[in-house]
Amino acid sequence: LLPGDSNHTVAAASMDTAGRIYAGVNVFHFTGGPCAELVVLGQAAAAGPLVTMVAVGDRGRGVIAPCGRCRQVLLDQHPDCLVIVPGDGEPDLVPVRKLLPHAYNSPEAAPERVVRFNPRYYDAVLDGSKTATTRFDDPCAVGPAWLLFEFDEGYKRLRGVIESVESKRLDQLTDEDAEQEGGMVAADLQNGLRGHYPAIQPESPVDFVRFRVEQTSTWT
Repeated sequence: LLPGDSNHTVAAASMDTAGRIYAGVNVFHFTGGPCAELVVLGQAAAAGPLVTMVAVGDRGRGVIAPCGRCRQVLLDQHPDCLVIVPGDGEPDLVPVRKLLPHAYNSPEAAPERVVRFNPRYYDAVLDGSKTATTRFDDPCAVGPAWLLFEFDEGYKRLRGVIESVESKRLDQLTDEDAEQEGGMVAADLQNGLRGHYPAIQPESPVDFVRFRVEQTSTWT
């Protein structure tokens, strides 16, 4: 609970890939005290990548969107974080990159990355029968990454490495691509993507991402 004074008016909380929660409040000061989201980042400094963030205001304001500075810091340090923001009625869950279009990308940031998967793919990723994923408007980067699966019981995660990211049109996906996705043919892969992404079109650019698993699973 906030103490009810003008120095602490916003609280924030975030979750990491292990399902641990970090919370903090803002510290107002005329010299420029930190926002609640930045306090949370400090609390979670040793946690690895954060996957969700939310802030709420005092006096019944409810969920509030992060300021511009917090958006930039989150994008630099936790680019795969989803942020809860006010919506039309209910709050919305939005990728942080959507909150800061045409953002500056800090070359020194070197953040840990997260790639989310539907939990039904966990066994196939673990046994190596699924070594690729196709993404629409969901960028990945070559290098180490947490492969994250959200089950009802909690997160399950694998350490992995993104080996390559190839951009192509939806209608250019091949049977070879689909086989790496998990034993499909191109038509099945394209139809599955159309079902998952209603806005996707045959000419839409998608990223075909190849990866490998580096570590066995961990329940958290």
